[in-house]
Amino acid sequence: MASHSDTLVVFFGATAGANGGKLGSDEREIILLVWQIVDLHEKKVGKLHSYYVKPDSLELTDQCKEETGLTVEDIIKAEPLDKVLQQFQQSVSSEVKSLGRSSFTLLVNSPLVIRQVLHPEASKKNLVLPECFFSFVDLRKEFHKCCPNAGPAQKQTLVSMLEYVGLPAASEQLTGVKEVRSMVQLTLCILAEPYCHKFTCVETVNYKFDSGACCKTEPVDSETVIRARGLPWQSSDQDIARFFKGLNIAKGGVALCLNAQGRRNGEALVRFIDSEHRDLALERHKHHMGCRYIEVYKATGEEFLKIAGGTSNEVAQFLSKENQVIIRMRGLPFTATSQEVLSFLGPESPVTDGAEGLLFVKYPDGRPTGDAFVLFSCEEYVQNALKKHKQILGKRYIELFRSTAAEVQQVLNRYMSTPLISTLPASPIVPVLASQPFLPAATSTRDCVRLRGLPYTAGIEDILEFMGEHTVDIKPHGVHMVLNQQGRPSGDAFIQMKSADRAFMVAQKCHKKTMKDRYVEVFQCSTEEMSIVLMGGTLNRSGLSPPPCKLPCLSPPTAYAAFPTSPAILSEAAFYQPPLLAAPRHPQTTVASPAHTLAYYPPQPHLYMNMNMNYTAYYPSPPVSPSTVGYFAAPPGAVAAAVAASPHPGAASTVLSQPGALVRMQGLPYNTGVKDILSFFQGYQYAPDEYSGVVQMSEQARSLVQPKEWLCL
Repeated sequence: MASHSDTLVVFFGATAGANGGKLGSDEREIILLVWQIVDLHEKKVGKLHSYYVKPDSLELTDQCKEETGLTVEDIIKAEPLDKVLQQFQQSVSSEVKSLGRSSFTLLVNSPLVIRQVLHPEASKKNLVLPECFFSFVDLRKEFHKCCPNAGPAQKQTLVSMLEYVGLPAASEQLTGVKEVRSMVQLTLCILAEPYCHKFTCVETVNYKFDSGACCKTEPVDSETVIRARGLPWQSSDQDIARFFKGLNIAKGGVALCLNAQGRRNGEALVRFIDSEHRDLALERHKHHMGCRYIEVYKATGEEFLKIAGGTSNEVAQFLSKENQVIIRMRGLPFTATSQEVLSFLGPESPVTDGAEGLLFVKYPDGRPTGDAFVLFSCEEYVQNALKKHKQILGKRYIELFRSTAAEVQQVLNRYMSTPLISTLPASPIVPVLASQPFLPAATSTRDCVRLRGLPYTAGIEDILEFMGEHTVDIKPHGVHMVLNQQGRPSGDAFIQMKSADRAFMVAQKCHKKTMKDRYVEVFQCSTEEMSIVLMGGTLNRSGLSPPPCKLPCLSPPTAYAAFPTSPAILSEAAFYQPPLLAAPRHPQTTVASPAHTLAYYPPQPHLYMNMNMNYTAYYPSPPVSPSTVGYFAAPPGAVAAAVAASPHPGAASTVLSQPGALVRMQGLPYNTGVKDILSFFQGYQYAPDEYSGVVQMSEQARSLVQPKEWLCL
């Protein structure tokens, strides 16, 4: 500590790029170091030392040449940074010893030379800095303590501080020498009467980042959080802490963000110990991690807690062990046991506390997800474990990654609190006209907009930010993300506005506006047009276009599961078969008027909306394989209303004697027989004497069927 130090080492550094208040903001290397010792007891100064430093890139900016007066010829014969730091350590140690003193502390006019230049450069070059560079005294803050009426410390300069105490600036012309002599004069002045100041506020630089857990109820100051984007996908919290080397990150303050599929998306939220360190972190915008540049933006405490905060006692207990390295295992067999995982990792990478160091991630109902987190006590065990990446356990290859405490919280929160796919409703019956407050009724009023070309990682918050001031005109529950048949974002969304005028304004102002480096198309539309689009049509500024239909298709059931439409709409949409809808189920005993017909849908998870999110529409994608779609027997007369056109000559047809129950089958195997078709329709009500209703094509007619046509009912 400075209060116990015998001497101060007044220290100055300059880089090959920006200096002064922007020192270190452009990642330029150090080219000059200057220092001088001040004896705190005798109030004497030692010899002034000035050393040039040879950077890896022998290129000086014009700004550097103008501010420092240095040229490439001055530094080309200099020693590299590691050699100069050794000379610094030896010179200072011997001089302090010759003065009869035992300790020293660095004194700088700004923390930039230590935090933004020296530590980041040493980290990139894998240099081990002497211990003295992990603590220092900021002259501006000490001067503010000594002379509080002089103004805020951040606005002080050497010239203004010297003027306040009535001292002239140093007359030297050489950069570095002038600054150090001025700092020495000011230091001796405030040490003497009438100030008699004592240097006590020592700032420190963390040796390493401490991982840990964060509780959702913990207060987090928004002025201490940043968002880093563009990270390599395999980056760990230690890699991110190394990128911000020199700045103090709060314990457990690195939270890697995951996408909807639970994989890292190249972003992280970082929480620093105070706003000063956060502001310095923002100066590292577009600095490099390896060959990638990293974007750094402000974030909020709420965003950090959303990612890193947790409430699970199981997670808290798992993360309670100090100084542990975490590995994430993904793709485990669902039947994998703790002993099998320990055997897979092997004796060369022992898990901390055996089975107690394993945390299996499960769904709320206890089903395994295939993910697990593992604790190791040292880096050697981690390296041995990572060698098992993509090796086989059971019949599956296992992925292993470095992980963080925040990622443990985030993954557990996703699976335990908010499942990625909602469980199925209790009853498979979905009323067509059931009142759902956030589903729109089909009208011709053009009070909606369609967003097309959204980034696949875009969420509700991104859309609201994209719409800006127009968000106040969105109807309650009016943001409808569109998913494809696999339940993933399709890049489309529909927004319900309060009026057609508001929708028009949004389409005019937001069309081709950028969201996450992608421009988004915005079209005005109605809920009628929305329904047609969901049936496979297209909507653009030229208007509504029906989907191409090479073959006649069955009309859809009387309603769309996620989008109730009026009979008028269905009459037009009936020409286009929505791939998401399969054959209806058996009916239950109900009494319904024609205007309130009930439709029955198979229990496919992706057909139902996630009740925790405003995902209310599922955008039709090309038909999936018959092996992944469930087909169920239909009630008499409810399989389909009618065939939209006469059977195509290249399609097989199966005719049931039940009036109106006409079903067309496409993509039958070439060796299919009548018995195979009857077996396929097991569960339908037909009489044995009606087998003649099954009509098979000839081989010549079968050859006319287009390839890759999936089975359609």
